[in-house]
Amino acid sequence: MKEARTTGHISRGPRSGLHKAVLAALWACVLLLTGCAAGPPGQRVGHGPAGPPGTTAPGPTDHYRQKLRWTPCAEQPSFQCTTLRAPLDYARPEAGDIRLAASRRKATGTGARHIGSLLFNPGGPGEPAITSLWSYAGAFSQAVRASYDLVAVDPRGVGSSTPVICGDDTAGTPATVRGLPGSDGPDEGGPDEGGPDEGGPDEGGPDFAAADEAARETAAACERGAGRLLRHVGTLDSARDLELVRTLLGDERLHYLGFSYGSYLGASYAGLFPSRVGRMVLDGAVDPTLDGVHSLLGQARGYQIAWDSFAADCAARPACPVGHSAEEAGAALDALVGALDRAPLRRGKDVVVDGDSLISAVTTALLAPAWEKLRAALREVRTGDTTTVQELGGAFEDSGFSGDAYVAITCLSGSLGARATPAQARAALPGFLRASPRFGRYFADQLSTCAHWPVPADQPAGPITAPGAPPILVVGTTRDPATPYTEARALARLLSSGRLLTYDGDGHTAYLRSVGCVDEAVDGYLVRGQSPPAGTVCT
Repeated sequence: MKEARTTGHISRGPRSGLHKAVLAALWACVLLLTGCAAGPPGQRVGHGPAGPPGTTAPGPTDHYRQKLRWTPCAEQPSFQCTTLRAPLDYARPEAGDIRLAASRRKATGTGARHIGSLLFNPGGPGEPAITSLWSYAGAFSQAVRASYDLVAVDPRGVGSSTPVICGDDTAGTPATVRGLPGSDGPDEGGPDEGGPDEGGPDEGGPDFAAADEAARETAAACERGAGRLLRHVGTLDSARDLELVRTLLGDERLHYLGFSYGSYLGASYAGLFPSRVGRMVLDGAVDPTLDGVHSLLGQARGYQIAWDSFAADCAARPACPVGHSAEEAGAALDALVGALDRAPLRRGKDVVVDGDSLISAVTTALLAPAWEKLRAALREVRTGDTTTVQELGGAFEDSGFSGDAYVAITCLSGSLGARATPAQARAALPGFLRASPRFGRYFADQLSTCAHWPVPADQPAGPITAPGAPPILVVGTTRDPATPYTEARALARLLSSGRLLTYDGDGHTAYLRSVGCVDEAVDGYLVRGQSPPAGTVCT
């Protein structure tokens, strides 16, 4: 029986606490032509056919002539591991190298059954791809394992590749996503404009001045600790790394599976190298055109929708710990959060469970989705038992996730990095609370992470079209809290060859979660090259 993928791979989520920043939604449940040895063809890069002025792919260098030496991985002997050199700066490949770590499991099929390599990215950013592949390789069907070498590369700045290390003082800094609210205020339909200049907290609300100061401290620490690496860990450079790896693997085209942030990485690759795209699956898709305020608003709404779906299911159960209607459930959660904020529960010397800890547990469970565990957590915490809350809230801590890399990669993207001032963030708060009474303030609290970042973003928000690419399969889940379904629909429309597969369900991402219809459709695309019929909806 195929093992279900029970952890999500996500790109963003609410920050739990103004200074400690438990990144709950960063781990939920928790990817040749023979002449290519001379290097990839020169192409303009960017979001569309032309890309930003003056940006071209690098010419031939010795990086593309490396020989990969695969040996059994010390921790997972059934997999092979290798390292390779990549240019720190693709525009100046002579300026120095970084290390990329890769792992693979060879295909079980040979001859005509063997299609090539399937590069896997689990999301993040900041999540190692190698250890994720080790964990979830067994979830792939026999047909996929026969057809592909499963390959994972830890992105630059992450895991066993050359890491971004900012220092111990950044371990709990706030993480943010996407863009910056404009100084003239958001578009119609966004948060309210206006508001006082000071960034102090409302009663029970975010302290935007404190979040801004934390962002300033993080930026300074990363500039000291990571230096010139900070300019070269963005998504575009990671996409160029995928092209380097494709070349060294000897594959004519890049076959790719990316979840959540991994969908953004894959789409970025398609925008840079549309003629090199093979069979590409983008699950839990990110809309690259959204600015920060609207993407965060979408997530706030997404988590509210996910909570309401859980609450409706819970209300139909006799032993629901938060009442028997969505209204009762919301009020009960608010009351529990408030009670824990007023009187946190202490467990041992170092464990303090407060309202933010509970929100962290809730968002993690909504992502999985792990509704039975969420009911248990809510039931237990009412009696002072924090066992399941701690289990859910700390789920990502053993994943190898790097908060330093998360912020560094995020802040290089106009679609991922938010740069709001305290006044802008405070002005946006009412709109966030309207979008999500339960979670709005946590998303509004993410608006300043990149406000003081020492290097500018190198990838503006904007459409990715990948003209001329073969069909690209985009997978969207209707009640996905972290990457709302509207974003999957948008990306499928933006891509010139986008094909949308819909899962009418809950949780973050859909493939490899034992949803038979989704798995069969994606497997058919990967193995036989057959896109599902237009309008396919799985339940």
